Amino acid sequence: MKVSRIAVVVAAALLASAPAAVRAAEAAAAPQPQAQSQDKTYEQLKVLIDVLDLIQENYVETPDTQKLIQGAAAGMVRTLDPFSQYMDPEAHKEIQTETEGQFGGLGIRVGMTEEWLTIITPLPGTPAYRAGILPNDRLVQIDGETTKDMTLSDTLKKLRGAPGTKVTLTILRAPDDGKDGPWITKDFTLTREIVKIESVQSWMQEPGIGYLRIVEFSGRTAEDTLDALDDLKKKGMKALILDLRNNPGGLLSAAVEVASDFLGDNKLIVYTQGRKPESRQEFHASAKAPFADLPMITLINGGSASGSEIVTGALQDHKRSLIMGAQSYGKASVQSVIPLADGSGLRLTVAHYYTPLGRSIARNDKTKTGGITPDIPIAISQETEAKLYNQWDLVYAQGKKPRPGVKKEDLVRDDVLESALQLLRARDVLGSLKPAGKEG
Repeated sequence: MKVSRIAVVVAAALLASAPAAVRAAEAAAAPQPQAQSQDKTYEQLKVLIDVLDLIQENYVETPDTQKLIQGAAAGMVRTLDPFSQYMDPEAHKEIQTETEGQFGGLGIRVGMTEEWLTIITPLPGTPAYRAGILPNDRLVQIDGETTKDMTLSDTLKKLRGAPGTKVTLTILRAPDDGKDGPWITKDFTLTREIVKIESVQSWMQEPGIGYLRIVEFSGRTAEDTLDALDDLKKKGMKALILDLRNNPGGLLSAAVEVASDFLGDNKLIVYTQGRKPESRQEFHASAKAPFADLPMITLINGGSASGSEIVTGALQDHKRSLIMGAQSYGKASVQSVIPLADGSGLRLTVAHYYTPLGRSIARNDKTKTGGITPDIPIAISQETEAKLYNQWDLVYAQGKKPRPGVKKEDLVRDDVLESALQLLRARDVLGSLKPAGKEG
């Protein structure tokens, strides 16, 4: 029996005012287990109402009731698991922006450098890029308001907005080529546009070998992945390295679509199982896959989680791709984001997912188990891993090729990627070998 929230609160209030003898008589008249369970729930909810009343009547300052209720909701959800989360309206709106893969903004990534808000990079094709904003420009004002002491979160709120609206940025720019001299102040008035979050990066790593990195699985990832693969094919790709390192996951549907591009034949990609036996849900590839025969190697590490583990697990179980790198994170739970009446949201774990062969990859911190185990493990130090992560972040400037976001002298060798390249090169060499003919 499903009880509405209003009914629960009313019942709790009635229980608070009902004489003990009446409540005892009601319990005796309704001994069914379900009714007893509901009565217990009402009594437990009464505790929450009592706490709220006591705070409102006795706290030293007048409390914000909305914050109290949101705090109670957040605390309730925190008792479930690390992945379930109550989101206030602002956080809920932000997560919708991220998963949809686009938002109204200027197309710049910002960070803190020497306590200055600094442009990490403008994104190609965006208003900031076209206007000539450059990496390392210091962002000192937004619409005339100083950014001193402004947090990154507050900065993003001011930069984003409805497409078509304008915003003026004031930046400080260092002299060209690191020369001595005064920094230059520049104003840019930009019009916000729909900015696509780039979740896919691709290029030809060398002749015949394409490289595809998926940063996360958002609303546009499946479409962008297919476009990238088609482009690599036109450039002569005969084998692929799929890089899912540090991919934290995202939309289940996007991960399933990406895996489907390589599997086909209606193969099972993943299935989810909730609390009830009948809640099992299977996700299959389409009948045909455009890249079902493409030789490929998939790279993972400890930052690969959720959606990236779905893709990797399916490719591994169907023996479709060699898996290289380090053990993945082990997040085997499915969250649904449920909108609530006041604009807030509830991210709730509703099921666990399993690979086609029934493997649960849930992480167990006590036994140190879980995750996808690579076919070929390659150990990388944490220091090297961190440096690689930084140099993967590409920096863009007009008229120049994208470059890693670290200095040339700080670049480190990517041993995992190099090992994958060596295997694909060897495959080509071995495939071209033919037995010598017998002499007559």
